[in-house]
Amino acid sequence: MTTFPAASLFDLAHTAHGRIFDGTQNAWEAIGRLGDYLAQHLKPANHGAIEGAPFVGAQVFVGEGTVIEPGAVIKGPAWIGRNCQIRHGAYLRENVIVGDGAVLGNSCEFKNCLLFDEVQVPHFNYVGDSILGFRAHLGAGVILSNVRLDHAEVEVTPADGKRLGSGLKKFGALIGDFAEIGCNAVLNPGSIIGRHGVIYPLIAWSGVLPDNTIGRAAQTLQTIARRVR
Repeated sequence: MTTFPAASLFDLAHTAHGRIFDGTQNAWEAIGRLGDYLAQHLKPANHGAIEGAPFVGAQVFVGEGTVIEPGAVIKGPAWIGRNCQIRHGAYLRENVIVGDGAVLGNSCEFKNCLLFDEVQVPHFNYVGDSILGFRAHLGAGVILSNVRLDHAEVEVTPADGKRLGSGLKKFGALIGDFAEIGCNAVLNPGSIIGRHGVIYPLIAWSGVLPDNTIGRAAQTLQTIARRVR
């Protein structure tokens, strides 16, 4: 049976929270552990810089060198690493873990997710019930959809077409190290993007993209003469 262990997608040296994967067969199992992990290990503190008047909840840890801009909302529980940028309009809901050097940008919403070091999610993104690997990048407007329309269990569909149950009703995506997701792409629930994978802009992606592979859709563009009065 096809499996997706954490080490096949992520370099665990680039997160301080690698133990959340201990004993897992598939990396998505860690998504269901985030709340318990934070309840056990989070020690709220602020070692960063607060600009203006963002909202920072009581159950939040902020590492050294991190800057939280005015207008950001961090409800918590949340664990934010060092030298991050939490920009104006970022909305961090429950159970968010952010590695060092990450960028969480304007009008981006995060919920029950783990971001490895140096992840960039800078513009108009939704990241729910997902894991983003080292230096993964979401282009503007990328959405990680995390719930099926019929609200059934999220399934993963490998290349062999044999669907795997995830055991999760909410599961967005696993995005491997160095992966790039193009602007306004939508990753459907249970998507897995391999290391160095690329998804072209404007694609509605489902399934598994192997390492070092590009996902794109063929388009036919037309130019039509314009009648000007």
